[in-house]
Amino acid sequence: MSLVKLYDTTLRDGTQAEDISFLLEDKIRIARKLDELGVHYIEGGWPGSNPKDVSFFKDIKKEKLHQAKIAAFGSTRRAKTTPDKDHNIKTLIASEPDVITIFGKTWDFHVYEALRITLEENLDLINDSLLFLKQNVAEVIYDAEHFFDGYKANPDYAIKTLKAAEDAKVDCIVLCDTNGGSMPGEVAEIITKVKKQIKTPLGIHTHNDGECAVANSIIAVEHGIVQVQGTINGFGERCGNANLCSIIPAIKLKLKKQSITDEQLRGLSDISRFIFEIANLSPNKHQAYVGKAAFAHKGGVHVSAIQRHPETYEHIRPELVGNATRVLISDLSGKSNIMAKAEEFKINLDSKDPVTQEILEDIKEMENRGFQFEGAEASFELMMKKALGTHKKFFQVMGFRVIDEKRADDDKPTSEATVMIKVGGKIEHTAAEGHGPVNALDNALRKALEKFYPKLKEVKLHDYKVRVLPAGQGTASSIRVLIELGDKTGRWGTVGVSDNIIDASYHALIDGIDYKLHHEE
Repeated sequence: MSLVKLYDTTLRDGTQAEDISFLLEDKIRIARKLDELGVHYIEGGWPGSNPKDVSFFKDIKKEKLHQAKIAAFGSTRRAKTTPDKDHNIKTLIASEPDVITIFGKTWDFHVYEALRITLEENLDLINDSLLFLKQNVAEVIYDAEHFFDGYKANPDYAIKTLKAAEDAKVDCIVLCDTNGGSMPGEVAEIITKVKKQIKTPLGIHTHNDGECAVANSIIAVEHGIVQVQGTINGFGERCGNANLCSIIPAIKLKLKKQSITDEQLRGLSDISRFIFEIANLSPNKHQAYVGKAAFAHKGGVHVSAIQRHPETYEHIRPELVGNATRVLISDLSGKSNIMAKAEEFKINLDSKDPVTQEILEDIKEMENRGFQFEGAEASFELMMKKALGTHKKFFQVMGFRVIDEKRADDDKPTSEATVMIKVGGKIEHTAAEGHGPVNALDNALRKALEKFYPKLKEVKLHDYKVRVLPAGQGTASSIRVLIELGDKTGRWGTVGVSDNIIDASYHALIDGIDYKLHHEE
């Protein structure tokens, strides 16, 4: 079974999408998840373009990734300079990635109009940029920008640009459909011709402007491409990039080619929803393979048929990609999901135990109120322990008060929180200030509890996200708060839902502290 390597550019190309912006910590979290998924390359960003990407390449070195190589992205040298003096090239090398990927011009139209140099000069800057990088980095990938449009306009010159890269002995040449308008038949025909002239391993990078990015990537693999670039959920500029959530299962399950393991494939739906959450966007329920509705059936003939044989209306078994069959009029998917999570959390749960059904009913009721457990598995684990009667109550919050005050028009608001907690028979009454009401409440809770549980000093609040749930009630809408906490050994997410943002935040914070205490014990 031939290996197709997966090159994820969610952290670079994906962030060029409208409405998507990741903090540095977001990018690190996503990189961890991508590594767990089994992608071979994670493109972390363009270190020459902004300080955040420079910091990413510095911080990612502290992470213990299992298999993924970190790639830095940039461009060929500028005209009228040499690679050793080009700021972009030097910054790429200084970031010390595992791999460097640079793009160059393939379309003669771009050489004349964008670079304003001769066609020969463009070949020189492609070749010497890549030669210089190969002397300084173990692995170099070349992205042939606008390749398919360039080939259609001037096939001889487009091939010459690839040969300039091949002569530099790059590790992979990636054919890019940068404008996203090529059709699958064109892609297949052009790749066939390229392979007769270029012996370097080839990759594919497609955009979705013609709604063919996934189809073009898959047909490229069928024609011998060995590296596929794309993003989780198809995030990307304009209409997006090739969606790896569709490409990965297609490669493995449909084309029968090796890419990631069966176990890793079962994490696909989870990482799709995780990255939607981190991007603070609602998951696309109708997304192929990983969407919540991808294997949902509603009434009538469909339900009757899939209850006998799921294959009648499902093209794959949803469990292969971590999804589940759903019957919308009476949801039958939950119990198997609960059993899988219980096993993951090392909680002994019997599928025939009435408690399992109780947990399922609780989940359905909570999801109806707006709870979502993707990215909040600590809250899910605590909920299961409460249902099983194995949850230990380490403390009781007897009450809290949060005051926000603005004394003058030009002054910043001040926030103060007061909490009263009970641990055993002892009561602690404490106040603390913070940068905003939630931070003040977090500080007050920690201040009160650290006297009893010093280990809580290790806990840091890493992320805090708020989403207004669609209910058409304006400022009276429900709020979902998702937070991430961490200590020296790991990180965990919790969730709270309320029509009051402070209350929703309080519940998420309490779960986060509770989770830490349970795992310490």
